[in-house]
Amino acid sequence: MSQAYTELLERMRQVATMNSVANLLSWDQETVMPPKAGGFRAEALAAVGRLAHEQATDPRVGELLATCEADAALRSTPGVAANLRELRRDYDRAVKLPADLVAELSEVSSRALEVWKAARAASDFSMFRPWLERQVALARRKAACYGVPPGGEAYDALLDEYEPGTTAVALERVFGPLRAELTPLLAEIAAAAQAAPDESARALTVPLDRQRTINAAILARIGFDGAAGRLDVSTHPFSTGIAPYDTRITTRYKETDFTDALNSTLHEAGHALYEQGVPAAEHWGEPLGEPLGLGIHESQSRLWENHVGRSLAFWRFVRPIARETIGPALDLYSAEDLYRAVNVVRPGFIRVESDEATYNLHVMLRFDLERALLRGDLAVADLPQAWNERIRRDLGLAVPDDGHGCLQDIHWSMGAIGYFPTYTLGTLYAAQLWEAIRRTIPGLESEIERGEFSSLLGWLRDNVHAHGRRYPAHELCERLTGAALGHGPLLRHLRGKLGSIYGLALR
Repeated sequence: MSQAYTELLERMRQVATMNSVANLLSWDQETVMPPKAGGFRAEALAAVGRLAHEQATDPRVGELLATCEADAALRSTPGVAANLRELRRDYDRAVKLPADLVAELSEVSSRALEVWKAARAASDFSMFRPWLERQVALARRKAACYGVPPGGEAYDALLDEYEPGTTAVALERVFGPLRAELTPLLAEIAAAAQAAPDESARALTVPLDRQRTINAAILARIGFDGAAGRLDVSTHPFSTGIAPYDTRITTRYKETDFTDALNSTLHEAGHALYEQGVPAAEHWGEPLGEPLGLGIHESQSRLWENHVGRSLAFWRFVRPIARETIGPALDLYSAEDLYRAVNVVRPGFIRVESDEATYNLHVMLRFDLERALLRGDLAVADLPQAWNERIRRDLGLAVPDDGHGCLQDIHWSMGAIGYFPTYTLGTLYAAQLWEAIRRTIPGLESEIERGEFSSLLGWLRDNVHAHGRRYPAHELCERLTGAALGHGPLLRHLRGKLGSIYGLALR
């Protein structure tokens, strides 16, 4: 490789290392940092964020990129060409942001996170409101720096951070048909309420130490490398890749529903398996060694959480492990009972606890509200009322307090406006990938029932993880599934499973 390309990659390694320091500081803040340390942690994150930004936007990086892009030999090497394409995209976006804004975003997000934790615990939106107003103002400034794409809106500039190339209008074209199909499905399920499964298995009281034992055992079986990662507890479960061979995930527990923590752990494990599967050690700091946009990232978590973790085959595998840890209280329930219990459809207040059929309505709600906040059509002060009205309209529920409403998610405290749509994109990608996987591995359900996950993980490693950012998400989807992203596979999955559980008429 040319001297310019070698220097460029070395500089990117330095940027990646600085970002890994910021990720470690953030992980510590959300897991074990003493509460009183929040102010100084915010200053530290601001300083590290500024340094990483200055490294990434150094004019020398731009010079090296231009030199490499002019090199025909580099442009004709597929992996190198993909690196240069993505590095150019990253650089051109980064140089639009002033260092002072980047530092302020880091500091405000760190401080807002601590306020959000307290506000959520107290279920008091008034505590968090000034910080959310500040985050919305910062998001507008950031979007203005990026610039509104032709024919687009400010939200598109923020969305592009998380799902490159996607616009709000494009999302509406996907979300509209999905909502149109989900609404009658939910009505059919509500009409078949007498066929709802027994949920009492989920209400078993299981001490937290025993739940940790179950989760650790499942993590090891599905392929999570415990020597290159760890599982902890946080207010809002998350996953983060710190560096090669260092992937952290968290979950949260409640004694009265051991399946909730297991679902959460599987979701974050999907992210972690992706982080452990990309070739980061060989390509540290390079797009080839980094996960793709968050839609594909979420596809990995939703695939493990829903298509694996809510399957009958999985519960036939898990039940003996759970019985050994929980004890005779589980003798009342078969694997089929547990499977049906974790697939009950019931509108709820909390997104991360939602069933598969109602989950995406929560995501669409957030998508619509944050666009309105960014446009100024919705004042931050009016968010709780708008949220509660939307929950009433979409799910037929009366929100009891802010903790069960607009304070439940961590994302806005972190300034992550534009993130939420990737949850539904990931759900759609997961369903479409799952159909392709089942065609390739016809005995997959039998393998899962035996607790054998190497074929599934191997397929994901070879076809998704190994590519890093080599292909745009839409291209990767078409390469692996033979079709553009659509809502058909998800609806087939939901109707197939829930139709059987609730006795719905076939379509």
